[in-house]
Amino acid sequence: MLAITGFLPGDDPRMKATIDATASRLADERGLVYRYLAQDGLAGEEGTFLLCAFWLAQAQALAGELDLAMSTFERAVAAINDVGLLAEEVDAGSGEMIGNFPQAFSHIGLINAAWAIAQAQERAASGATSAVPVGAG
Repeated sequence: MLAITGFLPGDDPRMKATIDATASRLADERGLVYRYLAQDGLAGEEGTFLLCAFWLAQAQALAGELDLAMSTFERAVAAINDVGLLAEEVDAGSGEMIGNFPQAFSHIGLINAAWAIAQAQERAASGATSAVPVGAG
């Protein structure tokens, strides 16, 4: 969220390290992202959160990592059901949507990530290097 809110530039080395750590430590084998991996004391298993995957894609785009951003985005978008809706979570074992359904935050995350990727593609095409967070420009 530090890059997304403009607290630090996405391409700051500290942000890039955080983005890479999130992708390597909180993503499942499909590349979808958990909110956390610690025990929370709640019953049931935690699924991956689609909003977190979209945040990761957005942060990767702000970091100038277009290939990673597109890959993360495409994995999250693959969870869309037959009528174009997303749930809050994806079950780690079955890949089924779980949690709140439909989930507005997942859809907002999709829009923001898509916008950030499109903006990063435009910057790359024009040769610009500065990444401006969505809503900051």
